[in-house]
Amino acid sequence: MDGTSPWIEEAVLHDGAEARTIAGIWFGTEAVMKIRRPKGYRHPSLDQSLTKRRLFAEARILVHLSNSELPIPSLLDFDEKNSTLVITKLSGVPLFNILRNSNDFDQISSLMYSCGNLIRKLHSLGVSHGDLTTHNLLCNNLNSIQIIDFGLGRLSPEIESLGQDLQVLSECLSASHPNHPNAMKFVLNGYSEGDEKGPIIDDVISRFQEIQGRVRYHG
Repeated sequence: MDGTSPWIEEAVLHDGAEARTIAGIWFGTEAVMKIRRPKGYRHPSLDQSLTKRRLFAEARILVHLSNSELPIPSLLDFDEKNSTLVITKLSGVPLFNILRNSNDFDQISSLMYSCGNLIRKLHSLGVSHGDLTTHNLLCNNLNSIQIIDFGLGRLSPEIESLGQDLQVLSECLSASHPNHPNAMKFVLNGYSEGDEKGPIIDDVISRFQEIQGRVRYHG
């Protein structure tokens, strides 16, 4: 970048198949730039259309949630031409790291309860996340949970998508964190006991259990 650029690159955070995320400074603010990658196996026009759709979807969700006080990144810039988003950088570390390194039952049960409560708040605002893994849930030094990466999210989702959010997290916990076998129980407790209005919570949990049954049957 030249001297007139508002972006100062610092370090690559993740270099994945879907996108590259880079930490840096945007007009003096700690930020993350997300660059969506083209898919060589797709027809260029289709790839461009899908990339644009996902970028727009993520930007719309961040704008939709911007006044919600949810612990999520704020949208700083959206560049359709270059397939990039710039968002604020959150201070937390991936919950993945904490679950891998801690055997503190009280800490883990409290964090997972908080995850469930936060997912309920997200759902009550008419958003599904689409990729609720422990890499996309962060924990800051106050033991507060934050959510990042809404690239697969949906506005006004059907109840299937809300149940699927819980299923994705459940599968992640089982596969990546088997040393915390009760983690999902605390997530569901937190989800059930929140105060937020929105989707009928019992219906979402029932759909999650139905999806689990389907997975076991076909697995």
